[in-house]
Amino acid sequence: MRVRAPGVHRSWGLPISMAAIAAVAVVAMGATITEIDPWYRTLVQPSWALPEQVYAVAWTAVYLCTALAAVAGWRGMPDQSAAEWMIGLFALNGFLNIVWSVLLFRLHRPDWAMVEAVAWWAAIALWIYVIWPRSVATALLLLPYLAWVTYAGYLTMTLARLNGPFG
Repeated sequence: MRVRAPGVHRSWGLPISMAAIAAVAVVAMGATITEIDPWYRTLVQPSWALPEQVYAVAWTAVYLCTALAAVAGWRGMPDQSAAEWMIGLFALNGFLNIVWSVLLFRLHRPDWAMVEAVAWWAAIALWIYVIWPRSVATALLLLPYLAWVTYAGYLTMTLARLNGPFG
């Protein structure tokens, strides 16, 4: 499937719909995978860990910003190739989010999830780097995502350090 470049198709409807569907799909998969089970409840948590209720609200806000950045970034790309690159970065970040959730919550491997979080963080930084020259405002929409994944990665590293070894 070829994505139409902004110069070819100026409608907001399709990109907004596609970004919303993709963001909701990642959130739904993440919510399904993220089971706070007895194993997770037995982990020693750092004193600065947030209450469980905050995570759902934070992820929802982060993915709203991410979906908006995907739409604005797609529309701001100069040609078909650049627009596809933007969609690829959006998809890569959704994939890495799901992998992190599987590693931490399903496989019970905070050590592996910590390593994966570094790749995830780098993918977000790359996305910001690609968008920045076209739209600083759009790139700024991704800063909460980068900050949140920084927090999640540091929390994951701390869980691995406090509770390891695993496997």
